[in-house]
Amino acid sequence: MELKFQSKEESNREQREAFLRLAPKDRFYAFLDLCENLKKFPVRSTNKSPSDSFIIEIKTHDKNLEREH
Repeated sequence: MELKFQSKEESNREQREAFLRLAPKDRFYAFLDLCENLKKFPVRSTNKSPSDSFIIEIKTHDKNLEREH
């Protein structure tokens, strides 16, 4: 395994150039592989109960709604 020290900009440029060297068909398959691998990416779960949600209730006065304009 080879270690390479470079800046983020250099790394991004190198990855972009390698991707663009691929044939269009291979780019599409690389994109699909990326999408598949994103499913495995760890995310923080936010399983909140409904009671923890912020609820807005709009109350109106019925007498204002019955009046004709």
